[in-house]
Amino acid sequence: MAKNILICDDAAFMRMMIKDILTKNGYNVAGEAENGAKAVEQYNLLKPDLVLMDITMPEMDGIQALKKIKESDPGAMVIMCSAMGQQAMVIESIQSGAKDFIVKPFQADRVIEAVKKVVG
Repeated sequence: MAKNILICDDAAFMRMMIKDILTKNGYNVAGEAENGAKAVEQYNLLKPDLVLMDITMPEMDGIQALKKIKESDPGAMVIMCSAMGQQAMVIESIQSGAKDFIVKPFQADRVIEAVKKVVG
């Protein structure tokens, strides 16, 4: 069965790009969110197999959203995405429970490799 994935990014074109990569590789995009607060809301509503979460977003950033999601569901699978390959951000994401980290601009094979590693 196809895995359900929630895409969280404040840039519509990024969500579209990720959605395209995922659907071409047989994954199902369960939903989209344009900020961290919406991501938490969508997660609780959709209970996806995986969340692809941007770090830098308005209202609530990706790391705050990750922490909230992990509070409500310790088993949540989240891969963080960011244009800034800043080590501190990567470390904080992983310590907060992220399973992997993808740096923008995305390479389709890297996105799929991370998704497969986390949810198969």
